[in-house]
Amino acid sequence: MDTAQKIAFLGLGRMGAPMARHLLSRGYELTVWNRTPGKAGPLVEAGAVLASSPAEAVRDADLVVTMLADPRALRAVAESVLPALRPGTHWIDTSTVGPDPVRELAGRLPAGVTLIDAPVMGSVDRAGAGELWVLAGGGPPPGPVRAVLDALGEVTECGPLGSGAALKLVLINAAVGGVALVAEALRLGGALGLPEELVRGQLARGPLAGAVARAYADASHFPISLAAKDVALATAHAALPVLESVHTALTSRPDLADRDLSALRARPARAAGRDFAHRPDQPA
Repeated sequence: MDTAQKIAFLGLGRMGAPMARHLLSRGYELTVWNRTPGKAGPLVEAGAVLASSPAEAVRDADLVVTMLADPRALRAVAESVLPALRPGTHWIDTSTVGPDPVRELAGRLPAGVTLIDAPVMGSVDRAGAGELWVLAGGGPPPGPVRAVLDALGEVTECGPLGSGAALKLVLINAAVGGVALVAEALRLGGALGLPEELVRGQLARGPLAGAVARAYADASHFPISLAAKDVALATAHAALPVLESVHTALTSRPDLADRDLSALRARPARAAGRDFAHRPDQPA
């Protein structure tokens, strides 16, 4: 694999940092930037160069990779980056922002700069191992872009620009909605006096098996606040009453905003008397 390409990696949050570290381990030359510079320390120790601004990071880059929290963050970084991009630069946006911000960004690119939307599915452990599911829009990725995407994980070519971002909204909302449904099923089971392990085991035998596994995942960190952002992006595109209710559930507990999505399954103690032990007022 040709790793001679210089990469500017912008955004070193919970997913960006392990992705950048993995690219470093594959031999790529990285210049990194993060709004909070201290988060770049471990990457600098591993060989990355720290830039003081997004513009400085991309000035000599052949490829730019962004992993940012939301459309606002992407627009803010673009304001700094766009004047500094050289013709021939490829921009890979792996953020979850939806298709409209991707197309908006594409319309502002200087001549000779290409954009690939390539949001990813997978947790932080998969990011560090190069085992993400990469959803690439923008047409067949050019050779150097494809090599970087392959380094990050399994690539699915989704179609024209914005199609990767669109499919990410579909998949992540199915995942978030599934975990929310599992959480409600567990809550119902508790209210009916059923042991959690019994309910969990039987749910895991059916079509919600993947959602059950995610609800109990202990190696992931997908903050509830970001899940709420992803649901809001989806409900802006269509009438989705179930996901609108999920969004309400995600935002109703501000104390859980920084907790992993699996925190949704935390539930109150079993209602008093709601169990299957025989009581005099019930038939034996």
